[in-house]
Amino acid sequence: MVVLGIDPGLATVGFGILQTGGPGKLAHLRHGAVTTKAGGKLEDRLRVIFEDVNELIAAFKPDHMAIEELYFGKNVTTGLPVAHARGVILLAAARAGVPVFVYRPTQVKQSVVGYGKAEKRQVMEMTRHILGLEKLPRPDDAADALAIALCHCNIHQMGL
Repeated sequence: MVVLGIDPGLATVGFGILQTGGPGKLAHLRHGAVTTKAGGKLEDRLRVIFEDVNELIAAFKPDHMAIEELYFGKNVTTGLPVAHARGVILLAAARAGVPVFVYRPTQVKQSVVGYGKAEKRQVMEMTRHILGLEKLPRPDDAADALAIALCHCNIHQMGL
């Protein structure tokens, strides 16, 4: 089973792709980020995200997409661009028939580290350790996306 983890954003969309294959078998396939130019037109930035996510889906043929829940905090205005990006990502998944699973940041932390209020660095280090990576995944958005994919695998016991 292939899982595409996504950390949505307008400037940077982190992605992490894992493959499960039976008890205790988990493979890191790829991680990285889709980036858009600051100051560019919103519609152009969304097109870049949509096209790049479509390319990832076409190349890796994920069985599931795991994405972080949108959190607005106190300022809804700053969350709107992320919501736009998240929308085109969800559209790409829907068009490809990829089921989407949504996780809260505390769920991801609990699943990966064992503590729902873990620090970002702890999550990144545990993700690196679980996947057997030599270095911390970069950028941070990609590390977050890998953690989201790990969370999905853990919750659904997909080969872990």
